[in-house]
Amino acid sequence: MAEVPVSRGFKSKRQTSEQGRLPPGQYRTTDFPILSAGPTPDIRVADWKLALQLGGSLVRAWTWDEFEALPQTTLNTDIHCVTKWTKLDTTWQGVSFDDLLKSAGLEKPPQAFVMAHCDGGYTTSVPVEDLIAGKAMIATRFDGVPLAPAHGGPARLLVPHLYFWKSAKWLRRIRFMPEAEPGFREARGYHIHGDPWREQRYDGD
Repeated sequence: MAEVPVSRGFKSKRQTSEQGRLPPGQYRTTDFPILSAGPTPDIRVADWKLALQLGGSLVRAWTWDEFEALPQTTLNTDIHCVTKWTKLDTTWQGVSFDDLLKSAGLEKPPQAFVMAHCDGGYTTSVPVEDLIAGKAMIATRFDGVPLAPAHGGPARLLVPHLYFWKSAKWLRRIRFMPEAEPGFREARGYHIHGDPWREQRYDGD
């Protein structure tokens, strides 16, 4: 997988009137830019499975049909990329992290962090606190249609209140862990948490 450079030099002259909804340093876009750490994989839903792990032990796995049968949630939200674009009023559908835990028979998260593992080798770590209470989902649809492969389809993690690299594309496995560990971008200089409102773009911010 190609190395992803860390650049602080991105600037934009765009202006927006929605200042209260834009984190510091962000500008509004009406496009949906495609940014990936590697090539877009060709994933057939017939071959897709999602696994939930506690350490090295499997808690539960879902085929595509089993996952689609879980309760569906629609979320209207803004999304923010570390490259400084923000897209307002996006609409997603999928399975909330809370409902995923219920389907796995977990009354509460067993550990404080997760690592999201994806096709292509991409990983990112997220505190469980940023996933529960309706704050995150595994999204399978965008604007009412199946999620396009270039945007992470058939399923991606969606954590909209964090920078969008935390919303890992092509999700296949979620692993609970007791402490935060650097994922793909975090190991290359990005912030371990990634809160847009605190401008946590890079390590040390």
